[in-house]
Amino acid sequence: MSYQTLDFTVSAGVATITLNRPANMNAMSPQMGAELHAAALQIDADQAIRAVVLTGAGKVFCAGGDLGEFAAAGDGARTLIMKMTGDLHLALSRLARNAAPVIAAVNGTAAGAGFSLLMAADLAIAAESAVMTMAYTNAGLSPDGSSTYYMPRKIGDRRARELMLMNRVLSAAEALEWGVVNRVVADDQVLAEAQQLAAKLAQGPTQAYGQVKALLDGSFDHSLESQMELEARGIAAMISSPDGQEGLHAFLEKRKPQFKG
Repeated sequence: MSYQTLDFTVSAGVATITLNRPANMNAMSPQMGAELHAAALQIDADQAIRAVVLTGAGKVFCAGGDLGEFAAAGDGARTLIMKMTGDLHLALSRLARNAAPVIAAVNGTAAGAGFSLLMAADLAIAAESAVMTMAYTNAGLSPDGSSTYYMPRKIGDRRARELMLMNRVLSAAEALEWGVVNRVVADDQVLAEAQQLAAKLAQGPTQAYGQVKALLDGSFDHSLESQMELEARGIAAMISSPDGQEGLHAFLEKRKPQFKG
């Protein structure tokens, strides 16, 4: 598929999605939302993809929604927003349900929808100069992009409220301290670090990674007993899978496992 607002490449089991509207600070437009959904469907259809990197072109990860397009829509803004968030949310849902881990390579500012994309990723690496802010209420808006789901789960309710109500700007160092990102690296190393991590994950037990994602994403919705039952069913399914058998025998034979995903 040909993309206008994204670059999409696949190499050695790693899909890289690059938000590619640098002249607009990679702002989320209706077209970008639709193309993210298309990319997520492409990833979902390709079992050879075993890890995903999400980054931005230029010096900004994503500066939020394209407020200029929203204003230009006039009375049609509500419908435009419903369409855009529908596509964006379907994209995030399909990436979450896919077994491949998603790594955000935060190469610069992540604001609004960009912060939401960062929070939806399974892992995140940030450039030293990157900053993060929710910013929605600065424009009289409320958050989207799954942030009200992931943020309280990943960093806690109090911090989520501070970020969403007060629009606090986090430096990369603060984001690391708060658990927003996993690692901070030099600006010119962020994509390379993310791709190196993705390459490592792409050689791992992909279905087991998917089981981890599903268990963690649902852990706030179940009782202790329900969650443990899901754990039991998950590990039982994994032990009988080809990668589960390979991992078991590799451990016993004291060799490195060769997972097929």
